Amino acid sequence: MKVDVILGLQWGDEGKGKIVDYLANNYDIVARFQGGPNAGHTLKFDGKKYVLHTVPSGIFRENLLNVIGNGVVIDPITLEKEIKNLEAANVDYKDRLLVARKAHLILPTHRLMDAASEAAKGKAKIGSTLKGIGPTYMDKTGRNGIRVGDISLPNFKERYKALRKKHLKLVQIYPDIEFDLEAEEAQWFKSLEVLKNLKHVNGEYYINQAIKDGKRILAEGAQGSMLDIDFGTYPFVTSSNTVTAGVCNGLGIAPSKIGEVIGITKAYCTRVGSGPFPTEQENKIGEFLRSEGGEFGATTGRPRRCGWIDLPQLKYTIMLNGVTQLVVTKIDVLNNFETLQAGTAYQYNDGIHQELPYDINNIKVVPTYESHKGWQKSLEGITEFDELPKEAKEYILSLQQTLEVPVTMVSTGPERKKLILKEALVS
Repeated sequence: MKVDVILGLQWGDEGKGKIVDYLANNYDIVARFQGGPNAGHTLKFDGKKYVLHTVPSGIFRENLLNVIGNGVVIDPITLEKEIKNLEAANVDYKDRLLVARKAHLILPTHRLMDAASEAAKGKAKIGSTLKGIGPTYMDKTGRNGIRVGDISLPNFKERYKALRKKHLKLVQIYPDIEFDLEAEEAQWFKSLEVLKNLKHVNGEYYINQAIKDGKRILAEGAQGSMLDIDFGTYPFVTSSNTVTAGVCNGLGIAPSKIGEVIGITKAYCTRVGSGPFPTEQENKIGEFLRSEGGEFGATTGRPRRCGWIDLPQLKYTIMLNGVTQLVVTKIDVLNNFETLQAGTAYQYNDGIHQELPYDINNIKVVPTYESHKGWQKSLEGITEFDELPKEAKEYILSLQQTLEVPVTMVSTGPERKKLILKEALVS
């Protein structure tokens, strides 16, 4: 048995949570492999909306195990809020939510450092969510971090104080900001008790034994491939590997254990925060996409930048991830366009290219477009691919042909049931 993977192919916010939730019944375990509370996976069903930041998106499916892998960074305060929301929704999570002991903890001083660093950058801000993600991964690679397993060690308090002291010394290089560290620490230690009461596992052993036992496992990614620390639009990226390779490090499995790679793309494109975005529409088209799509960050609430779908960018992330299946989400947001555009190439350095330039932050990249006829009608109630308007089918099939990966699912709205299965996703 192999581990299937779901991840985003753009700059995040592609609708991963909904697809994971929908597919979860095909699996025994859903495991998050990277990221932290900077993620916001939105699920909507039974007329209610739920946003998950750390907990895997399979938690709402009864009897399904959910693992927070070692590649995830955890803020106990955020996790406690999610747990309380699960309790309010009468979700029985206690025996179904497992945490890898090697997952790193976000301390209050990590968030202080994040906020102070971002504030000091002025116009050069990278668009951090200010959740302490970057400083936590820095301590991880700097071999100073505190992990979930450390909270049960007798010297935990001493290790916490030593790291806190280091952070406070480092933060002195930045201008002062408003941050009530004493209150945040009091809440952090209170929330830590909730984390202590969850089941802790040696994640790498647990996942590999589950594979041996024939369990079906779905690895859930956060953010999007264009935010990958190595292959994204650096430095406007997150601090972890958001591509398929991150599954191996984030869960402790061998590359040979990867099965299907299900890549998710919106029918258009969005981005939160700063950084390059070749097909961005800073005009009425972008405003209309934002309005129709409700494009505001699930984690930050910030308005998302919007634009047309970018096919060279998608070819790039499909290549990096080894995508075997495509899911196209939010096709309904395009219902009222007379004409759609799709970016097909980039003009830069006096030539036309299919590759993103290395120095994309400083090179003016102008996309070339191909036009598609819009369908200008609602997709409400459509449950079969063949029932879609002719123009919508042609748009999807054009994406499939250009990207050379089968489109197996099309999402026509935020609710759980608004999905069209074009082909079988999991054999």
